[in-house]
Amino acid sequence: MSQATTPTPRQRLIDAAAGLFYQQGIGAVGVDLVSKAAGVSKRTLYMEFGSKDQLVAQSLDEKGAGILGIYLPEGDDDAPPREQILAVFGRLSEWTAAEGYRGCPFINTITELSDPGHPARRVAREYKLRLLAYFERQAARGSAADPQRLARQLLAFFDGAIVQAVMGTALDPAAIQAAIEALLDAQALR
Repeated sequence: MSQATTPTPRQRLIDAAAGLFYQQGIGAVGVDLVSKAAGVSKRTLYMEFGSKDQLVAQSLDEKGAGILGIYLPEGDDDAPPREQILAVFGRLSEWTAAEGYRGCPFINTITELSDPGHPARRVAREYKLRLLAYFERQAARGSAADPQRLARQLLAFFDGAIVQAVMGTALDPAAIQAAIEALLDAQALR
């Protein structure tokens, strides 16, 4: 029989911060609220992270793989690249329709933080680049005419679909699939 482990104060802070920043926005959430939600003192928060900026960056980084996991498979499986790319957009459609959806945490972070040198903006950019790299790998595997260009087009459509969902004008999943198929066809992706 295994015992449940109690999360460390650091983990409770990361979990509370990530949830609050996503639900309410980074600017609206102060360290007092994060500390209270985590059941941890502000002193501990500052000892663990040094600043709210670092807390924002580290909580986003800690949750980043899970966010990507919402729509990316854990590993590149044997499915054809075309199917894998279409599946990403299918999972995106499911995610954007989920209760409590407030957009992509990476996009939210980049748009909320105006300082281009903010550590959380760098984290958000890195995760978006991972998605771009995934699209480019699949495009190359599928012998696309220009894998890099196709990857950038897919990322632009992906992020645009997110913004549309946040605005309350989400595209129909069938329309998304048709648009992605047109992009894939234009590149002769198998």
